[in-house]
Amino acid sequence: MSKFTAMATGNGLASLGVEGANAAAHALSLPAEAYGNDPQLEVMWAMKAYQHAEIYFNLISSVDPKFLKLTKVDDKIYSAFREEFGDLNIQVLDPEELKSDKAKEEWRPFCNKFEGIVEDFNYGTLLRLDCQKDYTEENTIFATRIQFFAIEIARNREGYNSVIYNSNSKKQSTEKSS
Repeated sequence: MSKFTAMATGNGLASLGVEGANAAAHALSLPAEAYGNDPQLEVMWAMKAYQHAEIYFNLISSVDPKFLKLTKVDDKIYSAFREEFGDLNIQVLDPEELKSDKAKEEWRPFCNKFEGIVEDFNYGTLLRLDCQKDYTEENTIFATRIQFFAIEIARNREGYNSVIYNSNSKKQSTEKSS
């Protein structure tokens, strides 16, 4: 079991109860400056990021990703992304192209274009490195939400995420005929 799975299951948000979950949601809505390096807050963020990843993976497993709309401004995100990062290999991401100092300088203006347009554009989100694989510790990187949207919208439109959908569809067809 990965760290992500362990955090999101066993002692996850469900164990907090309604009041605890509401308090956690409120805490997560406060600006980062309101906190130091609070380990409990980091765990809550990790759980929220894991839940987002799990929902997204289930979505692309059950709906043809070519038809998914992730935000109200998918067209704008996709156009800006491909204009800025036209050569980026989105099928298998190189972490250096997202995390190196040079990459951060290139991504920052792109990300900031979406401040006020995409809710929580700079929140942390889990992103798969190889789009043909599930979220695992080895295949996951922490990225901003707008990076996630840009890359996943491109993967959906360019057909790279279809592998996940097609694989799941075949598996379901095999199970039905057995």
